[in-house]
Amino acid sequence: MSVPRALPRIDAEARAALFTDARTAYSFAETPVDDGTLTAIWELARWAPTAANTQPLRVLYVRTPEGKERLLPHLDEGNRPKSASAPVVAVLAVDRRFHEHIPQILPIRPEMKKHFESEPAQREAVTAFNGPLQAGYFILAVRALGLAAGPMGGFDPAGIDKEFFADGDWTSILVVNIGHPAGPPAFDRMPRLDHEHALDWA
Repeated sequence: MSVPRALPRIDAEARAALFTDARTAYSFAETPVDDGTLTAIWELARWAPTAANTQPLRVLYVRTPEGKERLLPHLDEGNRPKSASAPVVAVLAVDRRFHEHIPQILPIRPEMKKHFESEPAQREAVTAFNGPLQAGYFILAVRALGLAAGPMGGFDPAGIDKEFFADGDWTSILVVNIGHPAGPPAFDRMPRLDHEHALDWA
């Protein structure tokens, strides 16, 4: 009989920072977020699992006035003030050519690069599932480093892709405002479903 391997368990403070106390931010303080912290977000998020370790998520950090000027017109009007106030806006995208990295990230199956090259429908399926999965990891990594995240779906993906990803390989899937929140939340936290309504057992 095999002996189970003990895994570490994060403490209550860490669980609160990631889940129970974390809130979506709608306005941000002017406090900048440095390059090292933005890189550290990726260094955390990249370790979470994806199918066959394919890792299709890519991140564009928009933080200069010029970058914001290019980005804001492609956001829904109600979302523009949020992103304008954030020191950093992350455009999360999926790389349609993710398979080119397979020899490096899946060295036990390097032949999968050639397989995916000939199967564009399978590549689309990989990005459709694993890109959003990694986006969730990315948000948790933002929170783990003491920052607030403001994920938004209200934007024009085709417009952003044309503006920033002209070569056509990256496709935007989510916009995430990042920074330190400006003051307390504007409203009480919305309820979540209790386990009685969300769980079943077999």
